[in-house]
Amino acid sequence: MAVRYKVAEAARLAGVSASTLRLWETQGLVVPERSVTGHRQYSEGDVAQLKRISWFRAERGLNPAAIREALEAEASELDESGLALAGDVIPQSQVGRKLRSLRHAAGKTLEQVAGEIGIAASVLSTLERTSQGVSVAVLHNLAEYFGTTVSSLSGEDEPEVRALVRSGEWRAWPRTTPGVTVQLLAEGRNQMDCHRFVLEPGASSEGAYKHEGEEFVYVLSGRVEFVLDSDQFHDLSPGDSLYFESRRHHAWSNRHDGETVLLWINTPPTF
Repeated sequence: MAVRYKVAEAARLAGVSASTLRLWETQGLVVPERSVTGHRQYSEGDVAQLKRISWFRAERGLNPAAIREALEAEASELDESGLALAGDVIPQSQVGRKLRSLRHAAGKTLEQVAGEIGIAASVLSTLERTSQGVSVAVLHNLAEYFGTTVSSLSGEDEPEVRALVRSGEWRAWPRTTPGVTVQLLAEGRNQMDCHRFVLEPGASSEGAYKHEGEEFVYVLSGRVEFVLDSDQFHDLSPGDSLYFESRRHHAWSNRHDGETVLLWINTPPTF
């Protein structure tokens, strides 16, 4: 199980105060995950980034904007090196890199895109730099804004694919959303998006979204609630399935006190 640190613990490891961590969060330098009760939870990767931020500030005297640029430059160097993460995960920085490229191609600033999507510019900055810190609903809205799909942003349609995917050998999307793991059951440019969603307790879409197509969801374990068109509530348990038109507003959340696992199919691949 991944290690998570509370604010005080992360601050101690980074050699700064807890109030400094909260300040850096408002500046978009690092955005930790949140627990079900809303408390900040810092990963080991977050702590490593905090230490790097502290070094840039103390040793090089950089301001927040310059630190963001330095972190982005380092992330770009890692991208170009072709390094992959362990566990056959699609490179974590890919989503952010693609969003940044799309924004630059559109001639938009962080503030312009964030304002039109309805999020803080610091949140979008963190997403572009780390591929983390937003809900599924926000990620979908960003994909729609740039005329693409979440699946495409996550690298699902890369040309190098496997015809056969064995149990437990699923590639996973970068972890953009706290508590949500998306694993690929079929790879490549297909007529269907076939995914295995693993939802930690309290994980949700954090808002409704819609797109073209149709969706089929089958509950493998746990319990999940789907809300369609804001007024139709469906509580699904293992063995239950739900089929609906993707253009209907839909939101979902894990209603189980443990992990919930879903088989999720979208067609055509518009998610």
